[in-house]
Amino acid sequence: MSDDIARLARGTLLPSFPGPTAPRWLLDELEAGLGGVTLFALTGNVPSPESLAALTAQMRKAGDPFVTIDEEGGDVTRLGGHATGSPYPGNAALGAVDDPELTRRVYRSLGAELAEVGVNFNFAPSVDVNTADDNPVIGTRSFGPDPELVARHAAAAVTGTQEAGVAACAKHFPGHGATVEDSHLSVPLVDADLELLDRRELVPFRAAIEAGTRAVMTGHLNLPAITRGVPATLSAAAITGLLRERLGYRGVIVTDALDMEGASGEIGIPEASVRALIAGADLLCLGPNEHAETLSATLEAIAAAVRAGRLAPERLADAAERTGALKRWLAGHSPAVIDRAAGLEAARRAIRVSGSLPGWIGAPLVVELEATGNIAVGPTPWGLNPWAPDAVQADGAEGEADRVLERATGRGLVVVLRDAHRHAGQRALTNALLTARPDAVVVEMGLPVWRPGSAVYLATYGAAAANAQAAAELLGLTTAA
Repeated sequence: MSDDIARLARGTLLPSFPGPTAPRWLLDELEAGLGGVTLFALTGNVPSPESLAALTAQMRKAGDPFVTIDEEGGDVTRLGGHATGSPYPGNAALGAVDDPELTRRVYRSLGAELAEVGVNFNFAPSVDVNTADDNPVIGTRSFGPDPELVARHAAAAVTGTQEAGVAACAKHFPGHGATVEDSHLSVPLVDADLELLDRRELVPFRAAIEAGTRAVMTGHLNLPAITRGVPATLSAAAITGLLRERLGYRGVIVTDALDMEGASGEIGIPEASVRALIAGADLLCLGPNEHAETLSATLEAIAAAVRAGRLAPERLADAAERTGALKRWLAGHSPAVIDRAAGLEAARRAIRVSGSLPGWIGAPLVVELEATGNIAVGPTPWGLNPWAPDAVQADGAEGEADRVLERATGRGLVVVLRDAHRHAGQRALTNALLTARPDAVVVEMGLPVWRPGSAVYLATYGAAAANAQAAAELLGLTTAA
């Protein structure tokens, strides 16, 4: 591979690495023109904001990288929130409030926090229209099920992020909201023709593009009417035809992580990388465990594709032109002011209460029902236990309802759920508790799809720390500051 082709190929890649400091191989690759990196909390890249700032400074001594991260606020948080929960509610709460200016403030503050520690490219907002209640991976990451609502908040989120000098990235094109599968594990089906896509999935992407989003992320989605069984990330019909030509998008296109089953399960990451470049992608996110070996193998695969005539050098030069323009844009912006008050304001305004809250004497017993997360969310803490030290964690085991009721004798009872519509065990235990304690309060910290027939009911539209604090205030577990 010629030096020119090698540098162009490196410029498309976003590998990852373990730990809070950059390894020597990564610094060498940055000096050779590596496009950038993707940071992950679970690989130890973000132990603290101070450590992250030192890491990004270390990398910038070696090159001019994109430093990318998944920081959506809400349930998908990496910047400190993975340990404590995010101070910003996610998109579902912002959609429930439906105040685009507040969404803009939240994203501007979130962007300012990223800029402060040297992150310049955020893989957010998610602009998927969540029309499938049983969607296992989007849910509260979406502003809602209405395309126009999602569109106005997509535009506000893009504007706020980029006012902070951080590139926004609208995802997951052409839209992950109508799926009932997780693209980490398979290739989800989006059974929609072009007419339906135009009036549903594509509406928020158009709004994000009109708002000037500097990047769009592809999803590993099968749209038979468009991609003919090929994941959108690897499909020229989706990337070049739909996004570039039909929507007129001219900015950077980045792939979702290529280690995901939906992209590389049958062909491997190096070949998926080649196909994504051929389809029209400019940057390739390789995944959380894809380090020096994957980077080397991917560079070799790109070189082989160029030699074989599968991948035109002009396609790599085209990608370099777009990424270069983005780096010039980033160099001309100053960070904004952090405004965490916007996050708590949004969380408070998002809560919906059905029924009259009881006036407890003494602290109620809080029982939090087990809820499986997903790979995108990860093991982020959630719930009311920071304000209820004796909270009970329940998984629906036999006899558990009786044990909870015994502990709640003489006290109020709060039952905390998360996406109960997706967890039969949560519904069964909640109904058993309410049969004996109809005075109990139910708090849903996911999407409020399933509601018990009786009980006071709070919907927070998310499980971030800000959502939990807002609920704790209403329940009298803490005093509003």
